[in-house]
Amino acid sequence: MEIAGYKRVSSFGQNLDRQDFPCTEEFVETISGATKDRPELDRMIKWVRKGDEVHVWSIDRLARDLRDLQDIVQAINDKGASVKFLSENLTFSANDDDPFARLQLNLLGSFASFERSIIRKRQAEGIAKARERGVYKGRKATIDVTEIKLLKDQGLGATAIAKKLNIARASVYRVMQSAL
Repeated sequence: MEIAGYKRVSSFGQNLDRQDFPCTEEFVETISGATKDRPELDRMIKWVRKGDEVHVWSIDRLARDLRDLQDIVQAINDKGASVKFLSENLTFSANDDDPFARLQLNLLGSFASFERSIIRKRQAEGIAKARERGVYKGRKATIDVTEIKLLKDQGLGATAIAKKLNIARASVYRVMQSAL
């Protein structure tokens, strides 16, 4: 039996100190749990085999969305492996369908989803207040509008401009439409 350790923090400013536990293979990510595209999580699910255990410090480290949490646990169980949440002391395996443990997973997963919603609400309120004070300017523009216009004036199409500037074609179209 191998132990896969999945460890996640939301941003680079955070550290993994509280998620220190032994494992055979460690999968570490610095990305929001609300994000579905998590390369290390995908790699871990591919790595795990029948009889292995996936250890995660807590439920909110695996997912911030209840459906996503259920899908991830199911994907691991479908491979014949189990998932153990260390701080909650809960284990889910393909062989053991404990209704009380499933209830706990759903309740704690719901709390993680709720917490994520509260965080987003507070963030939006903070941004709105900062805008009122004229402090919040948003993120810096990453697309050079004048360069797009210059390339368009040179006769290049949206696809060619997008390739040349290494940006999405939809971004080029958006700039072209706002220029009209």
